[in-house]
Amino acid sequence: MLEALKQEVYEANMQLPKLNLVTFTWGNVSGIDRDKGLFVIKPSGVAYEDLKASDMVVCDLDGQIVEGAMNPSSDTPTHAILYRAFPELGGIVHTHSPWAVSFAQAGMDIPACGTTHADTFYGPVPVTPGLSKAQIADDYEGNTGRVIVDTFKKRALDTDAVPGVLVQDHGPFTWGATPDKAVYNAKVLEVVAEMSYHTMQLSGHLDASVPQYLLDKHYYRKHGDNAYYGQNNPKSMTHEHTL
Repeated sequence: MLEALKQEVYEANMQLPKLNLVTFTWGNVSGIDRDKGLFVIKPSGVAYEDLKASDMVVCDLDGQIVEGAMNPSSDTPTHAILYRAFPELGGIVHTHSPWAVSFAQAGMDIPACGTTHADTFYGPVPVTPGLSKAQIADDYEGNTGRVIVDTFKKRALDTDAVPGVLVQDHGPFTWGATPDKAVYNAKVLEVVAEMSYHTMQLSGHLDASVPQYLLDKHYYRKHGDNAYYGQNNPKSMTHEHTL
């Protein structure tokens, strides 16, 4: 079942150690088949060097195992809730990458300090409120997903424009149209978290944000109907100096 998706999710998981996004087994990637209503996720606690595509676990949208010999990631309920709440998501990544975790542990959004951030995230990367003692004691991983959903609803955020979040005192979750794109966004998030930390430290400003007009320029030159960045858009041919 879902052999191609298992391979895709396996390859995406294997990118995490290559991109220095995980230590030991501290991370996972999932990918979903929307037509079947099933998603594939990394098994819990398996070292990356031992991982195989056949180890990937298939779950339904309630987080129940449909196929697989191993237990799925302990974060499976979080992934399930995000897939149910946001039908545009095709892949989800969770890591404990240190710069992003630093902001999560401080309970701070990652501000959009410059154009590197603006190329992928249209505004700050939000941090959720912390979970209560009761939320942690009862369905911790499920409540982690719910606090992410509530944060995006309360802040009226678009998951396409802001493809990631920080869970307070925990760490980052990112997503994308595919598992591979979700991994890409996880790496971008970690890089801009490091850049923002140093920018804030050097400038002495906790909200060293890029001007809105520059944020707009860099985000929309890569996203939307008038995007011209790259080789897949014919408009890019008219911009000789586009990187």
